[in-house]
Amino acid sequence: MKAVQLNEYGGPDVLEVIDKNTPAYSEDDVLIEVQAVGVNYADTARREGKYVVPTNLPFIPGAEVAGVVSEVGSNVKGIQKGARVVALIESGGYAEYAVVPATSVIPVPDGVEFERAVALPLQGLSAYHILKTMGRLEEGETVLVHAAAGGVGSLAVQLAKLFGAGKVIATASNQEKLAFAKQMGADHAVDYTKEDWEEEVRELTDGEGVDVALEMVGGEIFHKTIECLAPFGRLVIYGAASGEQAKFYPGALMKRNQSVVGFFLPQIMRKPKLFQNSLSELLTYVQKGELELTVGGTYPLADAANVHALMQGRKTKGKLVLIP
Repeated sequence: MKAVQLNEYGGPDVLEVIDKNTPAYSEDDVLIEVQAVGVNYADTARREGKYVVPTNLPFIPGAEVAGVVSEVGSNVKGIQKGARVVALIESGGYAEYAVVPATSVIPVPDGVEFERAVALPLQGLSAYHILKTMGRLEEGETVLVHAAAGGVGSLAVQLAKLFGAGKVIATASNQEKLAFAKQMGADHAVDYTKEDWEEEVRELTDGEGVDVALEMVGGEIFHKTIECLAPFGRLVIYGAASGEQAKFYPGALMKRNQSVVGFFLPQIMRKPKLFQNSLSELLTYVQKGELELTVGGTYPLADAANVHALMQGRKTKGKLVLIP
């Protein structure tokens, strides 16, 4: 089979198309003939040797795969050859075939294309569990979503509404992105490049603040987001895009009974029932037309290096997908 592999850390040019044997699968696995692979910033971090966990070389990137079940392990029940499925895996997605633990496989509903299904496992599950599992969003509450035009952000805006949020406030860095966030369902859109954007957020909540805030920038944005929290408000951290780790005094949270919570998707993946049910729910939203997915482009697997360069150059919009 064809696969894309890196033998050293570096820029996009370290990604090489190789020929290798189709991977062997165990009695608890399925072998998927891959039809679509999601491309993520985690893949570029792996390639650069900067991921949150070590990346051992040689390495085949790719955590999101969708395709057709080609072979089924002897212990696997309820999954048949020919089934249309999607899965989130540790690695190995940039290939024509991928081995997936049976517990990680979710059926793709009729009418949902592989290119759209593969846009959900990482960003969709993140948005879902940031809001529900870690943010404990309740019906009628107010949600603040930073980077609302991004992959996780645009899904979080829509899901917050589907989960019953009373008001969704989105932030972004320019008018085009703010308009997109409104298109996704945000009630209000705030330009966070303005000096006093946090005051605008407080005004939009009549001075009460937001109940749940999604934060992935770090630094000053983190501190201003805490200022936006209502009593009993929850701030969920799922990244530090600025590269700056925020420092704060935990005791400051006591006065208003506020919480700061961390989120890392691999911990969710250790609880199969938790992610299986939520991914199935997300796919149903897509099937019913209730959740909009933005696919920014599909590219041949052999163009993986170029796709990495385009994505890191901020020259694309929406989910990027490789087609083996």
